Amino acid sequence: MNYKRFCLFFLLALLASCQDSNEKRLAENQKEAKRKEVIFTNISKNWSFYNEPINEVALETQSTWNEWRSFLAELGGKPQKTIGAFQKKSTTIVKKTYLLTTTIPPQFNNPAIKSRLSVLLTKIEMMNLFIHLDKIPDDKVVFLIGDINKELVSLQRQMDKIVEVDKIPKEEGESELIQMLKDTARAIPDTPNIPLKTSN
Repeated sequence: MNYKRFCLFFLLALLASCQDSNEKRLAENQKEAKRKEVIFTNISKNWSFYNEPINEVALETQSTWNEWRSFLAELGGKPQKTIGAFQKKSTTIVKKTYLLTTTIPPQFNNPAIKSRLSVLLTKIEMMNLFIHLDKIPDDKVVFLIGDINKELVSLQRQMDKIVEVDKIPKEEGESELIQMLKDTARAIPDTPNIPLKTSN
């Protein structure tokens, strides 16, 4: 008789613990769902990139630099349904940014533009990394969106500056001097190799 009571008590305890763990699991799932909803809402609300050229040069460059046009178009679209859509969009933006760094037009192929593109790519890759984490730090993603916009402005202003400098007429011999500075093999040595006369 004691054995039957013990078994009955054991079964009741087991059922009660299973019910408790189910309730805990449900509560945790609801809490996780709310957390993901808050993250999605925060990212969705702040997902806004400067996808329109800010000056004439950036606008005109769209017609000759296909990757620039494609990159700006990609920044313009905003995912709607899930955090997975934002993750996919972020990955695509990384690819488009990488293409920018490898297809720079000759006019803009200089250290100032390359460094700005490199910084832009780094920040976009960071955003992509954060948005793909299991626990997404939405505040960091939102912060990086603002930083990416600043880098976009900086890049377009530098493009404008390069075009403005190119419009300034060069003085006679200036282009040869610039070429000599770039091509150090042709440059005149700083000090001539003249043997020193020693007095006896």
